[in-house]
Amino acid sequence: MSNKLESAVYSKEGKEVGTIALPENVFGVEWNADLVHQVVVSMQGNARAGTAHTKGRGDVRGGGKKPWKQKGTGRARHGSSRSPIWTGGGVALGPINDKDYSRKLNRNVKAKALACVLSQKLRDGEMLFVDSFGLTGAKAKDARAILGALATTKGHERLRTKRVNAALILIPERDTATELSFRNFGNVEVVQTKDVNPTQLLSYKYVVVAKPEDNVKMLAVRAASKNARKSLAAKATK
Repeated sequence: MSNKLESAVYSKEGKEVGTIALPENVFGVEWNADLVHQVVVSMQGNARAGTAHTKGRGDVRGGGKKPWKQKGTGRARHGSSRSPIWTGGGVALGPINDKDYSRKLNRNVKAKALACVLSQKLRDGEMLFVDSFGLTGAKAKDARAILGALATTKGHERLRTKRVNAALILIPERDTATELSFRNFGNVEVVQTKDVNPTQLLSYKYVVVAKPEDNVKMLAVRAASKNARKSLAAKATK
């Protein structure tokens, strides 16, 4: 990690309690819209079930008999009542469930996109570092109080008023108390840092990073290239 940025760290009461150094190669990356778009579209395609399916004229039951004779009736010629122009017939050019929307993504591309989104969130003032939530039990009242306190910090006022997709809370490891406390809030989602992806980060207005020291280390590994990830892992084992 080369040069480092700094950001304020807040307590759950919304008071500034210190700063944290942020790696430049994770939080100081230039925005690349084309790269991020490619990753987001690919991830959305990979998540598609592809269950939409229609039946063509050959798949619809019946229609084997010619509706009427070819000539002499004065009506148009028809060979089957399951033609797409008939009611109850097949569908022309409809979706079929054998289509695969998935796309292969290079690991380094996904890592770079994650760093791009994290950096942009920080530049836009939409990232908030909180030392600890200090929740000992599943209490929505305490969770709401924490959000209200954090909304008093400069630039994060919409944490309280945004009705949908207000905040994505990152936790370094499983925390049942935090997950259950925020579970009933439709505009907040709690996710472990090891599972976060660019699509989730872009879906929410704010990103709240709990226990920043641990989370920043994990994000540095997640946003590193394959070779850099091996280097970080080697240093961690020493």
